[in-house]
Amino acid sequence: MSREFPDLVDPWKAADGRRLFRGTIPLKRMKRLVPLLATNEGTVRFSARFGYDEQKDIVVDLSVSAELSLVCQRSLEPYLEPVNRKSRLVVIEDVARQEMIPENYDPVLLDHGRLAFLEMVEDELLLGMPQVPRNPETEEVELATDGAAEVVPGEKNEPLQRPFAGLADMLKEKAGE
Repeated sequence: MSREFPDLVDPWKAADGRRLFRGTIPLKRMKRLVPLLATNEGTVRFSARFGYDEQKDIVVDLSVSAELSLVCQRSLEPYLEPVNRKSRLVVIEDVARQEMIPENYDPVLLDHGRLAFLEMVEDELLLGMPQVPRNPETEEVELATDGAAEVVPGEKNEPLQRPFAGLADMLKEKAGE
């Protein structure tokens, strides 16, 4: 693990000094992210440059890069999803201030006057994850639930799987009991 950054930073001091922090964080330290991963192996690289904008707000230019081990929802096999994000964050002390932030910024809320790199980086990874993980190298599988038997394109030309085909009969039997 690279430690060119503190766990917590005073954003005013960092912005005054136009500081740049960078490093790596093990994915296993990210408590909100880990349950969504196939494995918690790997690291995330990040850099955070502090400064001020024209309105004298503290801004953080955050760059995050990682390969997340996710479960493909087509094949149910693990695969690596690259996540590369660049964001411009504005530091806010109160949630009410969020409504006044320009659209080109994402807000980051202070916790007792400090910013935690781990939480900022974890938030970016969570935002960068696909809603439905799909390995782009997996062939698309066509399934039918309407009772029509179609053929899956491919070498074997087997009939489509219809996982809910017998459900209607089971419900009728149960209702008759």
